[in-house]
Amino acid sequence: MKVLSSSPDLKGYSKLFRSLGKDERLFPTHVSLFSGLFIFWQRSGYQRPFKISRSGLMATSRIASTATYQKCIKELRDFGYILYLPSFHPTKASMVNWPENWKVNDTASHVGNNITL
Repeated sequence: MKVLSSSPDLKGYSKLFRSLGKDERLFPTHVSLFSGLFIFWQRSGYQRPFKISRSGLMATSRIASTATYQKCIKELRDFGYILYLPSFHPTKASMVNWPENWKVNDTASHVGNNITL
């Protein structure tokens, strides 16, 4: 695993986060979950990819429903905001990574992904 906490990495995250507010497909639960992912990334020492737990993210994001959590994390993946590597093993953590370039395509329509990888 590669540890990345340089200024360009955090700037890339900031661009990605700002694009959330412009994306009409997303709801407050998506933004809350994305913020929770950032907290998990911080706690991992900015490693990429980083481990997540459903229960921990749900608590951090204040999401009460497992169905809502699953829907939001899959949509963040499908919309290109995260790379999600689910673990279907009960004791093995799932992994999340940020898009490689952190480059946000601000002119993209909201039909497809708005992140350039």
